[in-house]
Parts: sequence; structure tokens; C-alpha cells
Amino acid sequence: MTDNQSNAIEKQPKNNPSQNTQVPNKDVAVQKSTQSGASTSSTSSQANGKAAEPQIKKVDIAIAGVTYPIFCPVHEQEELLSAVSYINNYALDLKRDAPSLSQESILVLCCLNLYEKIHANQRSDEDRLQKDKQSQALLNKIMKDAHSIL
Repeated sequence: MTDNQSNAIEKQPKNNPSQNTQVPNKDVAVQKSTQSGASTSSTSSQANGKAAEPQIKKVDIAIAGVTYPIFCPVHEQEELLSAVSYINNYALDLKRDAPSLSQESILVLCCLNLYEKIHANQRSDEDRLQKDKQSQALLNKIMKDAHSIL
């Protein structure tokens, strides 16, 4: 999920319900980019000559006790909530281990951890592809040797 907006996310402490006043121009629309770089929130389909607008839903998410209002396409809400659960659990573990960390520091550490995991997965995928190529080359050599013997 990327934030292509210049607006800031409005932070609301979870413990203070009196601060639930929403400022519409402070909310951020979460947009997912496809591999081609096109935004899913600007996708339109033609039905009777009218462009269908994507269904966007406001979802209040909480990470380490701070609530963030996020606008999310309805079909991506489940994925968003799954991501929030993962990040929130990690953030709460950090907060428990280092209670003096600011919310910003906790989120920075979460981002660094996620990058590390993504990078490790990419390296693992590259290693797997290399091993597959080596296995295929070895199999081809064995097959060639077997055919030359027969």
C-alpha cells in the first residue's frame, strides 16, 4: 500500500475518544500500485457509458495504541487488516521491550524489519532459482550421458 497523497495521516490516540473528530482533508486514501504503476483507486469500467467508481471504505486502524483513519478499496480491506495485525503485533513487542521509544521510532523499526524480511525473501528466491538452474543442468548432463551409453 502506498501513499501517493501529499496529505498527512491524522493521528488519534486510541485512549482518548473525545479526539475522534475527523478532518476530511487530513485523511489519506490508500492506493495500491499495480506492477505497471497504475493506481487501483483510479480504475474505471464502462457500464452503460458511465465510468464506475471504485468502492472505497474508511477503515480506522490502530498500531501500537494510535488510531489512523485510512481509506481503502473495499476489496483490499481484508489484506489491509492482515497487514495491520502483523505490524501492530510487532510494534507492541517493540513497545514492550523498549517502552521509551516514540511512536515514530517504533514505526521506523517496523519498516526496517519489513525491509529486512522482504530482502531476505528476494535473496532466497534468487538462491532457489540458481539451484533450480544447476539441478536442471545436472539432470540434462545425466540424461545426455545415459543416452550415450545406451
